[in-house]
Amino acid sequence: MSPEYLKNLSKFLSLVLRHKPEVVGIKLDQNGWADVDALIEGAIDKGRDMDLTILEMIVLTDEKQRYAFNEDKTKIRATQGHSVKVDLELEPAKPPKILYHGTLDRLMERIMLKGLEPRDRNHVYLSEDTASLIDENERSGETIVLKIFAGAMYRDGFHFYQTPGGEWITDKVPNRYLDII
Repeated sequence: MSPEYLKNLSKFLSLVLRHKPEVVGIKLDQNGWADVDALIEGAIDKGRDMDLTILEMIVLTDEKQRYAFNEDKTKIRATQGHSVKVDLELEPAKPPKILYHGTLDRLMERIMLKGLEPRDRNHVYLSEDTASLIDENERSGETIVLKIFAGAMYRDGFHFYQTPGGEWITDKVPNRYLDII
Protein backbone atom coordinates (compact mmCIF):
# COMPACT_ATOMS: atom_id res chain seq x y z
CA MET A 1 0.00 0.00 0.00
CA SER A 2 1.56 3.26 -1.14
CA PRO A 3 2.03 6.22 1.23
CA GLU A 4 -0.06 8.34 -1.17
CA TYR A 5 -2.97 5.89 -0.99
CA LEU A 6 -2.79 5.87 2.82
CA LYS A 7 -2.77 9.67 2.84
CA ASN A 8 -5.88 9.76 0.65
CA LEU A 9 -7.57 7.13 2.77
CA SER A 10 -6.75 9.16 5.89
CA LYS A 11 -8.42 12.21 4.31
CA PHE A 12 -11.47 10.08 3.54
CA LEU A 13 -11.48 8.82 7.14
CA SER A 14 -11.29 12.42 8.34
CA LEU A 15 -14.31 13.35 6.24
CA VAL A 16 -16.32 10.43 7.61
CA LEU A 17 -15.31 10.60 11.29
CA ARG A 18 -15.25 14.40 11.65
CA HIS A 19 -17.88 15.72 9.29
CA LYS A 20 -20.06 13.31 7.31
CA PRO A 21 -20.46 9.79 8.72
CA GLU A 22 -23.49 9.34 6.46
CA VAL A 23 -21.12 9.13 3.45
CA VAL A 24 -20.51 5.49 4.42
CA GLY A 25 -23.89 4.95 6.06
CA ILE A 26 -22.77 5.03 9.69
CA LYS A 27 -23.63 7.04 12.76
CA LEU A 28 -21.31 8.36 15.45
CA ASP A 29 -22.32 7.97 19.07
CA GLN A 30 -22.44 10.99 21.40
CA ASN A 31 -18.69 10.74 21.99
CA GLY A 32 -17.79 10.47 18.30
CA TRP A 33 -17.17 6.71 18.24
CA ALA A 34 -18.01 4.67 15.13
CA ASP A 35 -18.30 0.90 14.86
CA VAL A 36 -15.12 -0.32 13.09
CA ASP A 37 -16.85 -3.15 11.19
CA ALA A 38 -19.60 -0.83 9.93
CA LEU A 39 -17.00 1.78 8.91
CA ILE A 40 -14.95 -0.80 6.99
CA GLU A 41 -18.05 -2.21 5.29
CA GLY A 42 -19.27 1.28 4.35
CA ALA A 43 -15.84 2.27 3.01
CA ILE A 44 -15.62 -0.88 0.90
CA ASP A 45 -19.11 -0.17 -0.46
CA LYS A 46 -17.77 3.24 -1.55
CA GLY A 47 -14.86 1.60 -3.40
CA ARG A 48 -12.20 2.12 -0.73
CA ASP A 49 -9.75 -0.68 0.06
CA MET A 50 -9.97 -0.84 3.84
CA ASP A 51 -9.59 -3.39 6.60
CA LEU A 52 -8.56 -3.38 10.26
CA THR A 53 -4.85 -3.58 9.41
CA ILE A 54 -5.09 -0.51 7.17
CA LEU A 55 -7.04 1.39 9.85
CA GLU A 56 -4.40 0.45 12.43
CA MET A 57 -1.67 1.74 10.10
CA ILE A 58 -3.48 5.07 9.63
CA VAL A 59 -4.06 5.52 13.37
CA LEU A 60 -0.46 4.59 14.20
CA THR A 61 1.23 6.76 11.57
CA ASP A 62 -0.91 9.89 11.64
CA GLU A 63 1.50 12.59 12.83
CA LYS A 64 -1.26 14.68 14.40
CA GLN A 65 -2.87 11.70 16.15
CA ARG A 66 -6.22 12.51 14.53
CA TYR A 67 -7.72 9.07 15.23
CA ALA A 68 -8.01 6.67 18.13
CA PHE A 69 -9.37 3.20 18.77
CA ASN A 70 -11.17 2.10 21.89
CA GLU A 71 -9.38 -0.51 23.99
CA ASP A 72 -10.54 -3.57 22.01
CA LYS A 73 -10.43 -1.83 18.59
CA THR A 74 -14.12 -2.33 17.94
CA LYS A 75 -14.67 1.44 17.74
CA ILE A 76 -12.74 4.31 16.22
CA ARG A 77 -13.11 8.08 16.34
CA ALA A 78 -11.47 11.29 15.24
CA THR A 79 -9.81 13.01 18.19
CA GLN A 80 -10.28 16.59 16.96
CA GLY A 81 -11.69 18.87 14.27
CA HIS A 82 -15.34 17.83 14.26
CA SER A 83 -18.08 19.81 12.63
CA VAL A 84 -20.69 17.33 13.90
CA LYS A 85 -21.58 17.67 17.59
CA VAL A 86 -19.68 15.19 19.74
CA ASP A 87 -18.33 15.18 23.29
CA LEU A 88 -14.71 14.02 23.15
CA GLU A 89 -14.65 13.63 26.95
CA LEU A 90 -11.62 15.90 27.29
CA GLU A 91 -10.78 17.22 30.74
CA PRO A 92 -10.28 20.97 31.19
CA ALA A 93 -6.59 21.89 31.37
CA LYS A 94 -4.52 24.95 32.15
CA PRO A 95 -3.00 26.25 28.89
CA PRO A 96 0.38 27.88 28.41
CA LYS A 97 0.38 31.68 28.77
CA ILE A 98 0.63 32.12 25.00
CA LEU A 99 -0.87 30.04 22.20
CA TYR A 100 -1.09 30.70 18.46
CA HIS A 101 -3.65 30.49 15.70
CA GLY A 102 -3.04 30.63 11.95
CA THR A 103 -5.60 32.24 9.70
CA LEU A 104 -5.87 33.75 6.27
CA ASP A 105 -5.38 37.44 5.52
CA ARG A 106 -8.87 37.69 4.00
CA LEU A 107 -10.46 36.71 7.36
CA MET A 108 -8.61 39.26 9.50
CA GLU A 109 -11.17 42.06 9.41
CA ARG A 110 -13.88 39.79 10.81
CA ILE A 111 -11.52 38.29 13.41
CA MET A 112 -10.39 41.68 14.67
CA LEU A 113 -14.05 42.67 15.10
CA LYS A 114 -15.50 39.47 16.58
CA GLY A 115 -12.50 37.45 17.76
CA LEU A 116 -11.97 33.82 16.83
CA GLU A 117 -15.10 31.72 16.52
CA PRO A 118 -15.35 28.02 15.70
CA ARG A 119 -17.41 28.73 12.55
CA ASP A 120 -18.06 25.28 11.03
CA ARG A 121 -16.16 23.39 13.77
CA ASN A 122 -17.04 22.75 17.40
CA HIS A 123 -14.01 24.61 18.79
CA VAL A 124 -11.27 27.07 17.98
CA TYR A 125 -7.95 25.27 17.51
CA LEU A 126 -4.75 26.72 18.93
CA SER A 127 -1.12 25.64 18.84
CA GLU A 128 1.90 25.99 21.09
CA ASP A 129 4.12 26.80 18.08
CA THR A 130 3.82 28.78 14.86
CA ALA A 131 5.57 26.48 12.35
CA SER A 132 2.69 24.05 11.85
CA LEU A 133 0.21 26.90 11.42
CA ILE A 134 2.02 28.31 8.42
CA ASP A 135 2.33 24.87 6.78
CA GLU A 136 -1.39 24.15 7.23
CA ASN A 137 -2.63 27.38 5.66
CA GLU A 138 -0.03 28.11 2.98
CA ARG A 139 -1.94 26.34 0.20
CA SER A 140 -4.99 28.59 0.77
CA GLY A 141 -3.29 31.97 0.79
CA GLU A 142 -1.07 34.14 2.94
CA THR A 143 -1.06 33.00 6.56
CA ILE A 144 -1.40 35.46 9.40
CA VAL A 145 -0.32 34.15 12.79
CA LEU A 146 -2.22 35.41 15.81
CA LYS A 147 -0.85 35.42 19.34
CA ILE A 148 -3.47 34.29 21.85
CA PHE A 149 -3.18 35.36 25.49
CA ALA A 150 -4.44 32.01 26.76
CA GLY A 151 -3.17 32.49 30.31
CA ALA A 152 -5.25 35.65 30.70
CA MET A 153 -8.28 33.93 29.17
CA TYR A 154 -7.90 31.04 31.59
CA ARG A 155 -7.67 33.44 34.57
CA ASP A 156 -10.83 35.12 33.28
CA GLY A 157 -12.76 31.84 33.33
CA PHE A 158 -12.44 30.48 29.80
CA HIS A 159 -12.03 26.71 29.47
CA PHE A 160 -9.28 25.02 27.50
CA TYR A 161 -8.77 21.39 26.55
CA GLN A 162 -5.84 19.58 25.00
CA THR A 163 -6.43 16.99 22.27
CA PRO A 164 -4.45 13.72 22.12
CA GLY A 165 -2.54 15.29 19.20
CA GLY A 166 -1.36 18.15 21.43
CA GLU A 167 -3.55 20.91 20.03
CA TRP A 168 -5.38 23.22 22.40
CA ILE A 169 -9.08 23.93 21.92
CA THR A 170 -11.50 26.43 23.37
CA ASP A 171 -15.00 27.61 22.52
CA LYS A 172 -13.98 31.08 21.30
CA VAL A 173 -11.30 33.75 21.63
CA PRO A 174 -12.64 37.27 22.15
CA ASN A 175 -10.64 39.89 20.24
CA ARG A 176 -9.24 41.45 23.43
CA TYR A 177 -7.13 38.27 23.93
CA LEU A 178 -5.38 38.26 20.56
CA ASP A 179 -2.71 40.15 18.72
CA ILE A 180 -1.13 39.89 15.28
CA ILE A 181 2.47 38.67 15.22
